[in-house]
Amino acid sequence: MADSPTQLSVSAETVDIAAPEGAAGERLDRVLAAAFDGRSRSFLKRLIEDGCVADAGSGATIIEPSYRVKPGDTFRVTVPAPAEPRPQGEAIPLDVVYEDAHLIVIDKPAGLVVHPAPGNPTGTLVNALIAHCSDSLTGIGGERRPGIVHRLDKDTSGLMVCAKTAAAHEALTDQFSSRAVDRAYAALVWGAPRPSSGEVEGNIGRSPRNRKKMAVRTTGGKPALTRYRTLEAFGDAAALVECRLATGRTHQIRVHMAHIGHAVMGDPVYGGGATRGRKGKLTPDALDRIRDLPGQALHARILGFVHPDSGEKLIFESDLPENMAELRHFLSCTGN
Repeated sequence: MADSPTQLSVSAETVDIAAPEGAAGERLDRVLAAAFDGRSRSFLKRLIEDGCVADAGSGATIIEPSYRVKPGDTFRVTVPAPAEPRPQGEAIPLDVVYEDAHLIVIDKPAGLVVHPAPGNPTGTLVNALIAHCSDSLTGIGGERRPGIVHRLDKDTSGLMVCAKTAAAHEALTDQFSSRAVDRAYAALVWGAPRPSSGEVEGNIGRSPRNRKKMAVRTTGGKPALTRYRTLEAFGDAAALVECRLATGRTHQIRVHMAHIGHAVMGDPVYGGGATRGRKGKLTPDALDRIRDLPGQALHARILGFVHPDSGEKLIFESDLPENMAELRHFLSCTGN
């Protein structure tokens, strides 16, 4: 029988774990999660995918969480030490909806990039969080993305939760990974979906025609499911819809709604639903507001999760941002 976690061979950052009796055929991430006290399966899954787990005998790196454990296997797990965040704090205003010692919920404006990346090394949400939360973000979520649990596209506005402690980061990440988070988005789209509510299901992956875009793929890609319902139809020219994510793929709502012929208004990448017939039914004021949109008219309006410390279910709601609210008003003047 394998040693208990307290008897494992441990260095400062490395742990050797022998597969216990009866574990043959089990997934590697499940076996490791059972051996680590206080570490979630999603945390161990990320370590595996990041190349931090190897066969202790051969030294071969294992990167598949679904690797099936064999009798006698011993695994060497390297847990990276927390790193100091490289981005610097910047005095960027934040719309704080809720905050305590464990987490912070903010209402992100459109145009704000979430974390530093090529082309956006500063002026991001991460820079604002570092300034707002001071040293409490050190090493949480990686040196380039401290505190970040999930993301919104640059031009998508709305609710985001960020972690202020390592324990909160792990617990919240686990909730997002297991799809236990309640998320609803409001989108202004071209045309009125028929039926007025339903599901869009289709694998999402890189477009074979343009590698900078995502697309619904008949082969490859990752499974994706979006549930939508029409909140308000503006004739058959446009609609305000609510979208809920059963999965969390890159640009999922934008890709799925465009796929069924109802692209999000103002979307510079996946637009194309602005047909002459649809545009011809809108007022000049509505058309002006659409042209003035800084990006896609998509807003994360509901966010619900279990508090990682208290266990309380928290649900937050956000009103439409001013530009979407104004556009909605002028769309309501549309004739049938």
